[in-house]
Amino acid sequence: MPVNLTSPDPASLLPVAGVELGWAEAGIRKAGRKDLLLVRLCEGSAVAGVFTLNRFCAAPVQVCRAHLDSGRSIRALVVNTGCANAGTGEPGLAAARATCEAVAQQLGCAPQQVLPFSTGVIMEPLPLGRLVAGLPQAQARLAADHWAQAAEAIMTTDTLPKAASTRALVGSHQVTVTGIAKGAGMIRPNMATMLGFVATDAAVAPALMTPLARQVADASFNRITVDGDTSTNDSFIVMATGASGMPAIESINDPRLPLLTDVIVAVARQLAQAIVRDGEGATKFIEIIVEGASDAREAAQVGYAVAHSPLVKTAFFASDPNLGRILAAVGNAGIADLDADRVQLHLNEVWVAKDGGRHPQYREEDGQRVMKGSEITVRIALGRGQVGHTVWTCDLSHDYVSINADYRS
Repeated sequence: MPVNLTSPDPASLLPVAGVELGWAEAGIRKAGRKDLLLVRLCEGSAVAGVFTLNRFCAAPVQVCRAHLDSGRSIRALVVNTGCANAGTGEPGLAAARATCEAVAQQLGCAPQQVLPFSTGVIMEPLPLGRLVAGLPQAQARLAADHWAQAAEAIMTTDTLPKAASTRALVGSHQVTVTGIAKGAGMIRPNMATMLGFVATDAAVAPALMTPLARQVADASFNRITVDGDTSTNDSFIVMATGASGMPAIESINDPRLPLLTDVIVAVARQLAQAIVRDGEGATKFIEIIVEGASDAREAAQVGYAVAHSPLVKTAFFASDPNLGRILAAVGNAGIADLDADRVQLHLNEVWVAKDGGRHPQYREEDGQRVMKGSEITVRIALGRGQVGHTVWTCDLSHDYVSINADYRS
């Protein structure tokens, strides 16, 4: 069961002017489920993406990068589940390109104006015929208020769809931001293993979109981890249609840019945390806050060292306050000159370790009380500087092993 997470209310997902979404049951892997999503963008939309750093990146990731680099305006996205089209070599690239050609023919745009995305089993050929056959059904369903169905159409091992939406003033104009994401396992920053799509009706110059997407990803999806594995297909896309009527943000010095960035980050962060809450087999949502680092790199290094430790994660699952495992992970984070005598550790409000050792007033029952909760904050102070970093993760349970052992069956 997901940790304190429920399905989004479709009525809460606000349409974004200039974005239409439609889905199909194409039978790409299993019959009778939504597994194909088509997104149509209005003319003049600005789009940018951040993708996996896995060197074995999937064919659709390679095609997406090429199409974004082509300088053509993006008019459509197409997403299939059930098959990742990764580890498929040249035939996989040909299938991804053919997908874009089919969408382009359907919508009346150029293939280079289409971004393809796939998620599912690796090293299996994309059933292109089924995908193409499902496109007319998806096109017929294109509508601005189909965000909830779109969130369902991109799920794999997710137990719940993930979507978030908000409206806010940016300068004197009200803008809408709505997004969806999928992900539950093989979650690790750079990117996290996921697909994420966030759209706004704000107007942003194309040249500003890539740094905007990277900034949003670094504040949200690149701060989550479930199991430490980086997928072949991770993609995060930000779309700005400009259909709100606001004057375009054309300079990095425009005071509206940080305001808009904060609004998009808030939606992306909600989606990212939903992925962790729905982590495969998760029973605990864990926030790891690292403080007092000398720079951002080592703060993140410590946070991920704790978040990726199987010993720490299994202790959280068991509600076992074996908290020396956290200190061991901090010490193993690779900071050669770390002074252990300056490290402080808190678990929620409980001060566990003071100056590198057990706090004199720490009691085992206090630690156990915190560990039994479904939401836990680990705060680590390094005593080295003023820089911090936050990572969101979950525990590691028996169900995680079962889900991944049975994934292809």
